[in-house]
Amino acid sequence: MLKKLTIATRVSPLALWQAEYIKQRLLKIQPNLTIDLLKMKTQGDKILDTPLAKIGGKGLFVKELEQGLLDKKADIAVHSIKDVPMDFPTGLKLGAICNRESPFDAFVSNKYQKLEQIPVDAVIGTSSLRRGAQLKFLYPNLKIMDLRGNVNTRLKKLDDGQYDAIILAEAGLIRLGFNDRIKHSISEQIILPAVGQGALGIEIRDNDKVVEGLIQQLSDKKTYYCVSAERALNKKLNGGCQVPIAGYATIDDNNKITLNARVISIDGTALLKACGSGDMTDAVNIGNKVADDLLKQGAGEILSSIGL
Repeated sequence: MLKKLTIATRVSPLALWQAEYIKQRLLKIQPNLTIDLLKMKTQGDKILDTPLAKIGGKGLFVKELEQGLLDKKADIAVHSIKDVPMDFPTGLKLGAICNRESPFDAFVSNKYQKLEQIPVDAVIGTSSLRRGAQLKFLYPNLKIMDLRGNVNTRLKKLDDGQYDAIILAEAGLIRLGFNDRIKHSISEQIILPAVGQGALGIEIRDNDKVVEGLIQQLSDKKTYYCVSAERALNKKLNGGCQVPIAGYATIDDNNKITLNARVISIDGTALLKACGSGDMTDAVNIGNKVADDLLKQGAGEILSSIGL
């Protein structure tokens, strides 16, 4: 039986909350297990004065944690799934996908109660091309300004008056206890979520069967299939977490999965939509088919125009 486990995590308050959450769930399964946190700064944490899309590359928030696994300084790494690239370094894999918190984006403002109420020339803060592009599609005159930093930093920038409103992942606000800052959850008809948003993933070494057996007890079946469909879509489109690709899957009571997806031009002038459904066990194929639909509509040209 495993006696000690080390979790690699980023140092942001949200990342530490996520690592602690996994730690406490593991201790419920194996109370005598000693669990330590290996706190690391990633490239995405260090470069805060540049929009994410301009930094380049994939895995901005995971590479250092993955190296910790490969160097055997840690046994598992806890990630927000939306930050995890589609392909893993040799020797590593995704060992579990945990139950999902809200996948939606949240409207946060000290001036307005709803996104629909903001004036046409309002300044909206977001670090996401996906959010910004969808907002521009519906509200072409909005001023979309880049917003970097952890959740606390972003809220402070709003409170300091730098923005009229900001858009954040609802899951992060809920996990950190900022529910009262959420004016409302933004409908998926307005802003379709990012692939994997709201779900936590646990990365492991692919030959570590003892660790794998333990953490698989945290995996959530329906979340696993939903995220599998979304990630298959993203992989076929060669996407990452900093591109204007949106994908959100749900599963009904009959285990039917439905995947809605969008690819949006950065300036918001074009928005492509596709949808696919079937048995949840066919999640990857459904994700691939939806991606093919988007590619037939011209998604490749949109994505290549931003360097993909």
